[in-house]
Amino acid sequence: MGCCKAPALIQAQVQMGLVSENEHKSLFRRDSSDSPTCLMEQGGSFSTSLRVHRSPNNTLLQSFNIVILSNKLNLLLPFGPLAILLHYLTDNKGWVFLLSLLGITPLAERLGYATEQLACYTGPTVGGLLNATFGNVTELIISIFALRNGMIRVVQLTLLGSILSNMLLVLGCAFFCGGLVFSRKEQIFDKGNAVVNSGLLLMAVMGLLFPAVLHYTHSEVHAGSSELSLSRFSSCIMLVAYAAYLFFQLKRRQPSSYTPLTEDMNQSEETSDDSEDPEISRWEAIIWLSILTAWVSLLSAYLVDAIEGASVSWKIPISFISVILLPIVGNAAEHAGAIMFAMKDKLDLSLGVAIGSSIQISMFAVPFCVVIGWMMGAQMDLNFQLFETATLFITVIVVAFFIQEGTSNYFKGLMLILCYLIVAASFFVHEDPHQDDA
Repeated sequence: MGCCKAPALIQAQVQMGLVSENEHKSLFRRDSSDSPTCLMEQGGSFSTSLRVHRSPNNTLLQSFNIVILSNKLNLLLPFGPLAILLHYLTDNKGWVFLLSLLGITPLAERLGYATEQLACYTGPTVGGLLNATFGNVTELIISIFALRNGMIRVVQLTLLGSILSNMLLVLGCAFFCGGLVFSRKEQIFDKGNAVVNSGLLLMAVMGLLFPAVLHYTHSEVHAGSSELSLSRFSSCIMLVAYAAYLFFQLKRRQPSSYTPLTEDMNQSEETSDDSEDPEISRWEAIIWLSILTAWVSLLSAYLVDAIEGASVSWKIPISFISVILLPIVGNAAEHAGAIMFAMKDKLDLSLGVAIGSSIQISMFAVPFCVVIGWMMGAQMDLNFQLFETATLFITVIVVAFFIQEGTSNYFKGLMLILCYLIVAASFFVHEDPHQDDA
C-alpha cells in the first residue's frame, strides 16, 4: 500500500473506537526528529496533527501503472468488458453473471486503495467518513440497481450475506490464520470495544426482527401497511443511531490509552516508515474514485440483470447467489486486510475491519436502502423473512460469545469458518418464498 501499511479504514476505526489506540499508534507514530507526530497529548487530551505529505507528480502513464498495472488482481479486469460483450452476443446469463462477478472483484479492491490514498491528505476523521461512504460502495451500488429493477429480495439477501460473510468468514479466517502463526500463545484484543460493537449489531437485529415478527404473527393494525411503516420508521432511527455512534466515537478522547510503546512496536513502525507517503496525488485519487465507481455501476447493472438467468442456468437458488457469492466479491479487500493484520498479531485491527464493516452495513447500508426505496416508490422493508432473520440473530449471538473474552486462537477461527459453511449449505437448500416484488 502506498500511503501507509494500515488502510484508511484502520485510521477510521481508531477514531470510531473500533481499534486499539496503541495498535494504531504503532503503525503511524513517527520519530520527532524527522517529522511532526500524528497524535500528541496536550493537557490531558490529544489533538490530531496531519503530517505534510509530498504530493506525487505522476504522469498519466505513471498513474495508470500505479493504480492498474501494479496489482495482480487486476488481471481479472478484462472479464468486465467481456461480460458486456457476451450480454449482447448470447443469451447465456450464467456466463454474463460469472464474468461480471469476476470483473467487479478487482474494482472493489481498487476502490479501497483509492480511498486509502485520498485519506492520506484528509486525515483520519475525514478519512473515516470517506471510508463509511466508499467502504461498502460495491454492495450499495448493486443494491440500488436491484431496487431500480424491483428485485427487493436480492437487495435484502445481498446485504444480509455481506454481514454474515464479514462476521463469520472474514473474522474466522483472521482468527484462524493469526492463530496458526502465533500458535504458542493466545492473541488478545480490546474486549471492551468488541462488546460495544456486539451490542450495536444486536440493535440492528432488533430493527430487522420486529417487522418479521409483526408479519408472521398477523398482528398488524393495518394489514399490509403497518409492517412497511414500521420498517421506514425503524430505518430512520437506525440511521440516527449510526450518526450518533460516529459522532460519539469521533469526538471521544481517551488520553489514558496512550501508554509507552513496547520495543517491538517501535521495530514494527520502523519497517513501515519508508511507505508512508501516498503514491498518487489528491486529484488523481478523486479522479480514480470517480472512474472506478462509474465502472462498478456499469458492471453492476449487467450483474443484477443476469442474476435470475444465472440461477436458472446453474440450478442454484437466488438466495445462495445473493447471500454467498455476491458478498465474497464486495468483501475481498476486507478479507485480505483482516488476515494480514491477524498474522502480524494486530487483532484489534482485524476486528475493526470485520466487525466495523458489519456495523456499517447493518446500521447504515440496510436502512439507507429502505429510505432510497421509499424515495423510488419501492416497498423495501426490514422484513428479511423468518429464516434469514433467524440466521442473522444466531450469527450475532455466536460471534458475541466468541469475542467476549478478548482472546482468539486458531480453534475459534476454525469454528467460525465451519459456522459459515453451515450457513452457506442452509441457503443452498433454502427455497425463498415467492414474492411479487422479487
